[in-house]
Amino acid sequence: MAVDAQILEGARLAAGKYGWEGATLERIAEEAGMSRMTLHRRGATREAILEGLRDQFEAAYRDRLWPFLTAGGSARARLEGALGELCAINEDNLDLLDALGRRAEAIFHEPGEGAVDTRPPFTEAVARLLRDGALDGSLSPADPDEDATVLVNLVNHTYRHLRLGHRWPVERARDAVVRLVVDGVSAR
Repeated sequence: MAVDAQILEGARLAAGKYGWEGATLERIAEEAGMSRMTLHRRGATREAILEGLRDQFEAAYRDRLWPFLTAGGSARARLEGALGELCAINEDNLDLLDALGRRAEAIFHEPGEGAVDTRPPFTEAVARLLRDGALDGSLSPADPDEDATVLVNLVNHTYRHLRLGHRWPVERARDAVVRLVVDGVSAR
């Protein structure tokens, strides 16, 4: 059962105020403007809410990176734009991701023991741009799928760290991260 947007927004607000561990169902209900019983009737467990947040992230990646897959121009230029958009998605969710801490890993990574991959909805657009770049000569990925996993994690974690830990402004953090990442996979 999908958790509705009102509950997910309540979860974002509660997590921002109390951290994910302190975002009890009672607090989520209060922030969503409903009773705890309404959450219960709608099947809104903490796990269901986390799954709903993951679904929102997947949709954001899919919807906001799609234009870079279909745009004209070199794959290098499109990759640069897509990585900038990854920074924007992180910016839009900075407080929530900070509040979730290690729990945020459940959004981005496949479940399981041992080595796991980043979920495909978060890497497939970047992998496609890397493949396009190999074809048009503007990028030189070693392994597009593995490189996409590294690039997405590099951008996501580094951008958030520069914004939260170093308190850099949005443009400075985005531009520094995207420049170094794109230069690292550009054809020489």
